[in-house]
Amino acid sequence: MRPDTPAENVDHTAEAARLERTAGLYPEDAEALLLQAAAHLELSGDRPAATTLYDRLLSSADGLENPYLVRALKASNLWEYGHEAEARAIITGIRVAAPRDPAPWVIVAESLEAHDELEAAHETFSEGARLLLTDVAEPPYSTHPLLFGRHRVRRMLGAAHDDWDVLADTLSSSPVPLDELHDPKRVWSLGSDNPAELEAEISRLRAELGTYREALSRPFPVAVLHWPESELRELVGAYPTLAEEYPSHETHLATIEASLRELAASGTPNLGIVTGTVPSYEAFAASEATSPSDTDLLPQYATTLAARGRAVEWPPQRGAECWCGSGRGYEGCHGA
Repeated sequence: MRPDTPAENVDHTAEAARLERTAGLYPEDAEALLLQAAAHLELSGDRPAATTLYDRLLSSADGLENPYLVRALKASNLWEYGHEAEARAIITGIRVAAPRDPAPWVIVAESLEAHDELEAAHETFSEGARLLLTDVAEPPYSTHPLLFGRHRVRRMLGAAHDDWDVLADTLSSSPVPLDELHDPKRVWSLGSDNPAELEAEISRLRAELGTYREALSRPFPVAVLHWPESELRELVGAYPTLAEEYPSHETHLATIEASLRELAASGTPNLGIVTGTVPSYEAFAASEATSPSDTDLLPQYATTLAARGRAVEWPPQRGAECWCGSGRGYEGCHGA
């Protein structure tokens, strides 16, 4: 499906089937592809089939990169077609496990919010924020929905602003303040006969739509390509002209960190790292009818890996291992 295809023109069942076939051809990308397929099944109204796909992923013998994300999506889907008890049990399990990825926290909190469990939604957003944002100077791009969702629920509960609400206001790129976007009284303005009130609501809706479009326009991070030491040795051995691009593995790692810091300093959000392998790179080069020695192919390869869901967020969440694969914490390795 093209990104600009109108939603009403999409055959979600056919798109899900296509993604399942593609997952069979590219097993290394199966997790990301099957999650997209499950989303299409949910949109088609076939929620039991979506649950079957989530179960298929969770029972995978190879393990998952984002198991809590899959569990959160399954819980949200189950609740939508009447399996509330099972959904609640999964949500409780996710909260107890305290994953370091913000996406599961956002999904389960929004599921609680959608079913008018506002207090539980607020607790869940707050738990995720405390875990991922305590003593963090600059919240990573992926954590912004945690703060925005928490702000929205607190507004509905009538809670007074706190420091994280102020931070959410600061991070929001919408031309309309979050307090106005999340105003619980907005629903009444839609039934107003006052043209000024209706015009103001249209402006707010346009601002919200702009924010959603901005998020959707960045479905994967601006990704930098990383080669593990053994892969880089094999790559340069097979294609010696790339030695100019990669004089040593240490220089390669230092360049990655420096490039990402420079991008962050320039205000580029949603940064990530993708890890390459020589066989995958050679296959990509063949698909592009280009020699692997062509350095112009490297950023295209990185973008393709990111589009397949292979990117990991940079900088890593607090307490996570460094992206370089050393096994040490990021703060004591390249984050020092």
